[in-house]
Amino acid sequence: MPSPVPPNAAPPRLFDRERVARNRSRAAANFSEYDFLKARVSSDIADRLADTSHSFDHAFDLGTHDGQLARQVQASGKVGTIQAGDLSHGMVALSRAAGLQAQVLDEEHLPFAPASLDLIVSALSLHWVNDLPGALVQIRQALKPDGLFLGALFGAGTLSELRASLMEAETELTGGVAARVSPLPGLRDMASLMQRAGFALPVVDRDQVVVRYATPMALLSDLKGMGERAAFAAGMTRPLPRRVLLRAMEIYTETFSDPDGRVRATFEVVHLSGWSPSDSQPKPLKPGSAKVSLADAVRNHESS
Repeated sequence: MPSPVPPNAAPPRLFDRERVARNRSRAAANFSEYDFLKARVSSDIADRLADTSHSFDHAFDLGTHDGQLARQVQASGKVGTIQAGDLSHGMVALSRAAGLQAQVLDEEHLPFAPASLDLIVSALSLHWVNDLPGALVQIRQALKPDGLFLGALFGAGTLSELRASLMEAETELTGGVAARVSPLPGLRDMASLMQRAGFALPVVDRDQVVVRYATPMALLSDLKGMGERAAFAAGMTRPLPRRVLLRAMEIYTETFSDPDGRVRATFEVVHLSGWSPSDSQPKPLKPGSAKVSLADAVRNHESS
């Protein structure tokens, strides 16, 4: 029987972080042509920030890409100063060209001092982190008491059509399958991770976006332009034979086409919200401390 994994074992290295950075840097020059999901999610996060009654002196945009989320947060009037960071030198250069104070950093090893930030935002970057629980803990530790984290990442329902087509094609032609589309967390997974990371008042919800393309190959072109091409670590997959790719494109067209011939691609965006614990935050009542029973309340309502 194999020995159990020790509780302090390092998380599996699914992604090659250097390859993630290269994919983004290659996409940087033309990112504005492919940034529609980043723009949508950035706008959603800015709207959620606007719904809070707080203001924040020091904010940081984590995994900034071209800096558009940081610029929207800056324009909200909710923050004093905001800085930005990304794994990719190319994306950092874009952010700096847009007037932001940006730096190259790795979400797996955050450079922030404990309790040094009031707000951290992140749009469509954390799904490339190998140790997502550890990254969330680092984010929470970097926040001052009553500091806020607003994030969004791709969830388990993303590219379900592409995943299914590749699996069917590879099984048909080779008799087996390899990892082709990144494993992504589900809604319950993220709710549990936010609690484990120590966030107060955590909220997790999702937004499903369906994009239609002329062909499946147009989807692959968009993924490349977004900097979202596969970036598995060495040994986690094997080269994709061209015949398997072509067969997968046929299956995709046959299975996921609308009546007008265009194909569907689903992107599931999981939104995260959590506060750094503070004595000023509302606390749940202790069990048994209620002054009025539910039964009495129902009887009073019925008698009235």
